Formats: sequence, C-alpha cells, structure tokens
Amino acid sequence: MDKGKQPSSPTSLADDNPSISNDIVSEGLARIEKFFTDTRFSSPIPPNLSHTDAFSDLFRSCLKVQSTQRGKISCLVTVKLPILNLYGGMHGGAVASVAQLVSEACARTVVGKDKEVFLGELSTSYLSAAPNEAKVIVDGSVVRSGRNITVVAVEFKIEGSNKLVYSSRATLYHLPAASL
Repeated sequence: MDKGKQPSSPTSLADDNPSISNDIVSEGLARIEKFFTDTRFSSPIPPNLSHTDAFSDLFRSCLKVQSTQRGKISCLVTVKLPILNLYGGMHGGAVASVAQLVSEACARTVVGKDKEVFLGELSTSYLSAAPNEAKVIVDGSVVRSGRNITVVAVEFKIEGSNKLVYSSRATLYHLPAASL
C-alpha cells in the first residue's frame, strides 16, 4: 500500500494491518474510518454489560409476555434506546434475539420437559422498521412439531396499526432424553 492511501490519525484502520485496496483514495478511507469510529464498533464493552447474562437481561427488560397457550405465545416489545440501530429503528440483532426467545418459549409449550431444545436455524424478513418507543406485538405459533424438530413462525406487528414489520421462522432441534 502506498503512503498516500494511509489515514493520518493515530487510531487508524491501518494500525491493525488490515488489507486495504489500492483503489480506495485517502478521502474514502477517512470516511470509512470515521464511520467505524462514530458508530463505536471498536468501543470496548462496558463493565456492567460484560457479565454472563447481560444480553438476556437487556432483551427481557424490553419484552413482556401477554398470553401463552399450547403452541402459541404473544408478547409485547417496547422499542427502547438500547435496542435501536443507528437510524432510529429496532436493531436487526434485537429482532433476531427476540425472535429466538419467543421461538424457544413457544416450542416449550409443546415439547416435553424431558427434551432439551436448541435453535438450529432462524430466518428473518425485515419488512419495515419499528421506531423508538413503538410497542410491537410479537406473536409466535408452532407451525409443526415432531419427534426431532419444532418449527415456529414469529410475527412482529406495530400495536394499534397491526402493520407487519418483521417476520421470522425458527427451526428448533430436540435433544433426546437419555435412556439409562
């Protein structure tokens, strides 16, 4: 890489020796570096969020169960600052995490307590954005449940307008109970 292409700041992308194309002009590289600095992708995790269940605690604080029945569960998510993305909508990772939590809870309503379940596949469609302070109704329902797998569909709709914003489908695998 020629010297004209390297950023001049001390905390640059070049500090960790990444592979940088020679086709990128220094102004473009500076904009990329500013993006990563401004979005704090390189910031360390705060100590209060570095314990084992911090991630679960974060989503449980936004998620309230409304109703449960066999094969169905309904929850309410309040979109708060910690789960917003850079553009003011619910972060895609938060959507996926809530979908996983609701899918596992929904599967638990039909799978015996002697079997452990784990997420094998999660597919999510991001149709629109749930804005800050929006109340989102999350409905999970079992599509199919067999001896080895359970498939759950999860829909995210804005409360009041019933606008579908996200849709997920999860495949959960069952671990057989040990027979000794």
